[in-house]
Amino acid sequence: MERRFCQSCGMSLTQEILGTNADGGKNEDYCIYCYKDGKFLQDCTMDEMIEHCAQFVNEVNKGLPQPITKEEYIGQMKMYFPHLKRWRKELTIIDAAPENPALAGVKDLIAKMADTLPITYISSVDEEDFPCTKAMLSPRVREGIKTFYFTTNTFSLRVAHYKTSPKASIYFCDAEGFKGMMLRGTMEVLTDAKSKEMIWRDGDEQYYPGGVTDPNYCVLKFTATDGRFYSDFYPRSFVIE
Repeated sequence: MERRFCQSCGMSLTQEILGTNADGGKNEDYCIYCYKDGKFLQDCTMDEMIEHCAQFVNEVNKGLPQPITKEEYIGQMKMYFPHLKRWRKELTIIDAAPENPALAGVKDLIAKMADTLPITYISSVDEEDFPCTKAMLSPRVREGIKTFYFTTNTFSLRVAHYKTSPKASIYFCDAEGFKGMMLRGTMEVLTDAKSKEMIWRDGDEQYYPGGVTDPNYCVLKFTATDGRFYSDFYPRSFVIE
């Protein structure tokens, strides 16, 4: 059975602790501690919810093989919570030119994975020509299945790699569905005001105190040329025109 989590606090959901709608029926998205009678019980921001949940780190550690600190738990929640329904900001999708009809099924799979999976793995080539991979929050803007925009730190090692060599790949992994999607192409580092404003979101100040003009805030633009996916025990390569 698919495991479900409260889309407000991240708690594992069971039938016994489902919240309730205004009509008294069960709500399938939220727990009873967050949602009752069709309303949220806490009028709070995402960060305030994270601080509230952080006090239960000892309960969380009971189910972990290796205990984590409160600070580590907060860090994990800051990565995870933006993808919960209550806190999620919609992905911007820009209409692109029609794709090759032969790629219709592949296009739908790429779009679904890019829009729903919380993590994307991006790879670069280092100064010794070794591949380097890093987990990133999923793209904030995508144009069809060809172009994807990410936010990152200007002074990061990844940016240094891309400035030296634009060769890159991104990978979406649906572990539960046993599906993987790799796109290969190039990565550009953008620091112009228009690009930065396009993917800026309220709350980003916690990462970039200087706001949208913070010198440590930049945009990664990935442009795909081809890819390969694995689904239902079947691999397939394709070209993106």
